[in-house]
Amino acid sequence: MPAARVMVLYNAPTLPADHPDAVSERDVLATAETVIQELREAGYRVEPCGVGRDPLELLTAVRAFQPEAVFNLFEGLAIQGQTEAYAAGLLDWLGIPFTGCPMPAMILARDKLLCKTLLRGAGLPTAPGFAVSALPLVQQPAAWPVIVKPVAEDASVGIDYGSVVETPDALERRLRYLLDRYRPPFLVESFIDGREFNVGVIDDPEPAVLPLAEIVFDRGVPGSWPIVTYTSKWAPGSVEDLAALPKCPAEVESGLAKRLEELALQAYRLVGCRDYARIDVRVDHAGQPWILEINPNPDYGPGAGLARMLETSGRRHEQMTVRMIERCLARSRQ
Repeated sequence: MPAARVMVLYNAPTLPADHPDAVSERDVLATAETVIQELREAGYRVEPCGVGRDPLELLTAVRAFQPEAVFNLFEGLAIQGQTEAYAAGLLDWLGIPFTGCPMPAMILARDKLLCKTLLRGAGLPTAPGFAVSALPLVQQPAAWPVIVKPVAEDASVGIDYGSVVETPDALERRLRYLLDRYRPPFLVESFIDGREFNVGVIDDPEPAVLPLAEIVFDRGVPGSWPIVTYTSKWAPGSVEDLAALPKCPAEVESGLAKRLEELALQAYRLVGCRDYARIDVRVDHAGQPWILEINPNPDYGPGAGLARMLETSGRRHEQMTVRMIERCLARSRQ
């Protein structure tokens, strides 16, 4: 029986090399190479497909290769983050099964404010916040400090130590800074001081929680806040990186660990995630967990957080890759 045809879809870089967000956009290229190699070693016929601004590139590649399944690493274009969901929707339209979360989950999770509204409606804890699309401000936070984020960005884009502000004047300055660089709206959210955990969930085949990871913050860095900034995520060895180091498995008491696992599974199912996702949670000084974000299709690179969780659980990256494609092909036969 001939080997199944698998296309590995990823976003081709669109930003110039000197753009401040270029590193995070190009990271997917190394991930794609890893997945291509893992699938070829497993015996699949693999075709890479990098897509940029023209969706016709995807249509043309699909018609030429006629894949039986797609390993979806498409993270959206840097200037059009919503295209992450569009690519999944196009594959659905074409009737081609693909790995990772479906289009509705991507839409819900990508919009931080919409996702928070959904979480709150389901009775899951998430920090209060509101959206800002323009100045002057018509609403002020109920309490300080707050953290300000682009609503539709991921990978910590638009987040640095200046993202946490403590006064109305500082909030307005931060919003003006973001308005000059990113598309509104922006989320103004109560800053939850405390511990931060990453909770990985995979389908195995039912949703299962991977070993917890904690971001261990160095609170002694002058001018810093205990947050994961763009620099800490994408500049290894930098001061900000060393001030926010992941630890997996996390040292966490059993009661809190169980609560974090329950919340992550509830959030995973609520949004409609599939195959894998990461839920980021803050635990305040009173021990109350607060869901920060749901990340469908988080960084799948072999050096990323999800890979560390897989390794800690005794699973190999290449095993996860092959199992996802196997389940994907099985979905096509249902």
